[in-house]
Amino acid sequence: MPHHIRVRMAETDDVDVMHALLLPWSEKKIVLPRTHDSLYQHLQEFLVADYDGAVIGLAALHVYQSNLAEIRSLVVSEPHQGMGIGKLLVEACEKVASGLGLERVFALTYVDGFFGRMGYSIVPKESLPHKIWTACIHCEKFSNCDEIAMQKNIASAPAESSLILEVDQV
Repeated sequence: MPHHIRVRMAETDDVDVMHALLLPWSEKKIVLPRTHDSLYQHLQEFLVADYDGAVIGLAALHVYQSNLAEIRSLVVSEPHQGMGIGKLLVEACEKVASGLGLERVFALTYVDGFFGRMGYSIVPKESLPHKIWTACIHCEKFSNCDEIAMQKNIASAPAESSLILEVDQV
């Protein structure tokens, strides 16, 4: 029987699961830690992957200026990795960004191969606006950041009217 994966905007009822999904990755220093309060305050930035009614992945799209946004907090639960869910979440973030009229999306990542396959290119960190580093101050690696900055031009991507993507996976 096919499983149903739906990417949708996060809701308040998702926050506990979102926090639990982020926790092991923040403990491994892969993503910045998020408190429940932070998740509630930034809830409108988050998309979640809903798999047969259970949230199994998430990503945030944080807008910095009129032409630039960052994909943040991209995680997929370990048992559901390798199913294309991260790709669905990134594509959904790009569609939201395109719908907002943004031209570029970037990510600070350790998985450059994943973003490279999605059309992102490595860029010098110095090419990004200084204000993106405000969140990084909370990271213990701030003074010696080893993440890779990757960027994609989405200006030519067609805007979708719906934020919900539905995919049947076997």
